[in-house]
Amino acid sequence: MTENTALQNSEQKLTAKDLVTDQEVRWCPGCGDYSILKQVQTVIPELGIPRENLVFVSGIGCSSRFPYYMETYGMHSIHGRATAIASGLKAARPELSVWLVTGDGDALSIGGNHFIHMLRRNFNVNILLFNNQIYGLTKGQYSPTSEEGKITKSTPMGSVDHPFNPIALAMGADGTFIARSMDRDPVHLKDMLRRCHQHKGTSFLEIYQNCNVFNDGAFEIFTEKKTKKQETLFVENGKPLVFGANNEKGVKLDGFTPVIVDLTDSSNSVNDLWVHDERDRVKAGILGRFFDNPAHENHFPRPFGVFYVEDRFCYEDALNEQINSVLSSKGKGDLNKLLRGREVWEIA
Repeated sequence: MTENTALQNSEQKLTAKDLVTDQEVRWCPGCGDYSILKQVQTVIPELGIPRENLVFVSGIGCSSRFPYYMETYGMHSIHGRATAIASGLKAARPELSVWLVTGDGDALSIGGNHFIHMLRRNFNVNILLFNNQIYGLTKGQYSPTSEEGKITKSTPMGSVDHPFNPIALAMGADGTFIARSMDRDPVHLKDMLRRCHQHKGTSFLEIYQNCNVFNDGAFEIFTEKKTKKQETLFVENGKPLVFGANNEKGVKLDGFTPVIVDLTDSSNSVNDLWVHDERDRVKAGILGRFFDNPAHENHFPRPFGVFYVEDRFCYEDALNEQINSVLSSKGKGDLNKLLRGREVWEIA
């Protein structure tokens, strides 16, 4: 992007069409990535960010072709290391709006260590994790989020791995914004993207994304009209946890134990239900563990929305504040003194 083009962009209001590139979109027809791309291109112009300040960074995988399709700055980086590259970029250029696009294999397998440290450091970066519970780009091997017993090319007798729960992992890494949405609910997905941008810190959004070639229908029970209301729990801050075809079911807490209740029973009241508080870490941890296999009897519905939000200093702010404090108080650092360190000793 040239300097003149950047200048023109900063003076114009972006539209979704302004973010569409001339690159052929090379995802399989019907892939959930198309919907996510569309919602991102729709929401970004609303945020009022000059295009020259937008950056999309990705790793490796189907989702990681994303920067090619966004008419912004971007980088298609290396496997699992998009978090490290995005961190360095944000530290050097804190004024940029950095969006990190990754997948369940890219972020949670080879990139797992980078992922958890990004969350604890709390760079002001938005992480969009496309979770299709499979390795799509390499043709259908099981991934860290594949369910137990998953039969794939690499697990012909069924996976014996216990799958990662990305929400619980993010909670354990002290993430400051943790949310979940899905590709087939564009209204909700756009709301979550807006919330990601509003948060100052690392925003983590897990997006259930259908791979119609290698794992078609993995999330069908949460997206199809006949089952969605029974199997999903859309949480909103300050509102009770209700679900069901006619909101006839709810969740209450018996101490710290969640219990599903039937609201058609006169002995149960909406007033007794668990009211979601997205700043309550303990309850968010319980909610994140609503991760039952839908085939199991008496399972909990799968939550969608913002699980947890926390205000905490951002790494790049603390880093630059430290640098500026040295420059303002001493004018210039002493490299020789730094290299010598604080310890002095003599060798007899």
